[in-house]
Amino acid sequence: MAETRAANRVLVLNSGSSSVKYQLLDMSDRSRLAVGLVERIGEQTSRLKHTCLTSGDTREHTGPIADHDAALKAVAEELSRDGLGLDSPELAAIGHRVVHGGMFFTEPTVIDDEVLSEVERLIPVAPLHNPANLTGIRTARALRPDLPQVAVFDTAFHTTMPESAARYAIDPKIADRHRIRRYGFHGTSHAYVSRETARLLGKDPSEVNVIVLHLGNGASASAVQGGRCVDTSMGLTPLEGLVMGTRSGDLDPAVIFHLARVGGMSMDEIDTLLNKRSGLFGLCGDNDMREIRRRIDEGDEEAALAFDIYIHRLRKYIGAYYAVLGKVDAVAFTAGVGENAAPVREAAIAGLETLGLAVDPERNAVRGGEPRLISPDSARVAVAVVPTDEELEIATQTYALVGKNN
Repeated sequence: MAETRAANRVLVLNSGSSSVKYQLLDMSDRSRLAVGLVERIGEQTSRLKHTCLTSGDTREHTGPIADHDAALKAVAEELSRDGLGLDSPELAAIGHRVVHGGMFFTEPTVIDDEVLSEVERLIPVAPLHNPANLTGIRTARALRPDLPQVAVFDTAFHTTMPESAARYAIDPKIADRHRIRRYGFHGTSHAYVSRETARLLGKDPSEVNVIVLHLGNGASASAVQGGRCVDTSMGLTPLEGLVMGTRSGDLDPAVIFHLARVGGMSMDEIDTLLNKRSGLFGLCGDNDMREIRRRIDEGDEEAALAFDIYIHRLRKYIGAYYAVLGKVDAVAFTAGVGENAAPVREAAIAGLETLGLAVDPERNAVRGGEPRLISPDSARVAVAVVPTDEELEIATQTYALVGKNN
């Protein structure tokens, strides 16, 4: 009699406007079986890079990939070559990253036509992300219509914010009519990192207050009280908050009026300026923190000022969220800059000793892929580096939901 293997694999898809990132995970031991990326979809120079982690083989293909349908079919073919195809009985579900879930989606959700319609209705508040997410979902559903497909929303973790934190101080009727409120983003990362920080401290998440600093090209901070988000730096869109790679972060709204009235700029030009030509890139022409630090070491004053503005905003949010939480057990750095840029961590914490925060220089200089403390043993508040794992978080939430429904 043939052995029946358990359905314990989850394929995680992150569909962008011209790319698809994917990972196949075995949830019995949380291991990765395959990872890959399809980029430049719709161009003649499309590229697919696929790695089978069970064999160590990596394959690359270049050439035109017309659309997301062709991209996912190519992904399925690569997985099949490794014996990991979408038709495998061991595949339990496909988990999709969806950037904006509004207030309608507060937790992972099995996708049906009604869910798709609501995600589509949210396109006006996420015009760059939700359309691409929808394309990936529709294509995956067409390939495996019998398989549970789950949406995991970047905004879901932040829906626990109280109204005092989520509301802007504008006419509520106008705000509600146009769905204007602070939603926050990077939610899967903030959820994962806050929980892993509690584990690092040997405590249950319900017992721990954490300030999470997700610092990548996009950057956000959150105040997490007992496992629940009570404030976050991004707002209606990912433009609000910290200084980022190419985004301005917090800005006097009247700057927009001034640029339109006095500068003669169109709304599209201002949008491009604030989202794509501001932040570190706008200040010094570089949005790679490694390059900025290299320039600082060579005495570049423009790079030094950009770094100082970045750190000043970051320290303001640490102080603000300390006040919001009242009691802080840990500050956790994560994502590309947060995990790898020791000078950023050192500068962000410097001078905050009266708040119980300090960084041990030797611990801070250590690089590694595991969660670790970089504060002295005597510090009242732990400072940690916790590598984020959004794909694992999506797979975990997807698998838990599918198991619950079954």
